[in-house]
Amino acid sequence: MVTPIRYSREDVSAHPAPAPTAYASTLKRVPRHAPVHLEHTLSEVTGPQFGPEAVSAADADLSRWNGGEALGERIIVTGRVLDENAQPIPGTLIDLWQANAAGRYLHEIDQHNAPLDPHFSGVGRVISDEQGQYRFLTVKPGAYPWRNHHNAWRPQHIHFSLYGPSFATRLITQMYFPGDPLLALDPIFNSIADADARQRLVATFDIEVTMPEYALGYRFDIVLRGREVTLLEA
Repeated sequence: MVTPIRYSREDVSAHPAPAPTAYASTLKRVPRHAPVHLEHTLSEVTGPQFGPEAVSAADADLSRWNGGEALGERIIVTGRVLDENAQPIPGTLIDLWQANAAGRYLHEIDQHNAPLDPHFSGVGRVISDEQGQYRFLTVKPGAYPWRNHHNAWRPQHIHFSLYGPSFATRLITQMYFPGDPLLALDPIFNSIADADARQRLVATFDIEVTMPEYALGYRFDIVLRGREVTLLEA
């Protein structure tokens, strides 16, 4: 008989306060009323779904786009999607988006005075395999100013969006890079009170993932529940 692993409940105190004062721009988005409970309907819990046909191998390679190679330091980002018992969660659609190597998004709202890269879209997607593993090839994003306060710069980071069994089950988080001096100054990163929880948002450099003479490798596991949960935005 297999002894079940005890469920370790998530520490809710690790989450940021609803309206962290240092993160000025989020105050405009904080809900001002209590949430309203809505029952899920059948369509919300069963679909629409993304199957393997919605993702190609090219979607995991952000280093090439529009007929050319993106500028910047190539990196590999890989990891596993796990539950609270470190068991893999296969079939998770993972969307990734990020700024280019100069710190600018390919989006009309981004007016940062940095060059766009005609060969970098900044978006990719994969589906986790039977071991819960995923892998992207991309370039290291640049830091960028964001006008939250005087001389405010966001650390280098990558956004992740994970979809569960239906479109309504979407979770979002951010991955940071080890050794970034801007982490200590970032109100978003530091809105998480628990130091261990913050550290779980920082990828680890992995020489085994690194490709010789081509790309550095980083590992970023995403835990969806439990005491070791990767803090998620929604």
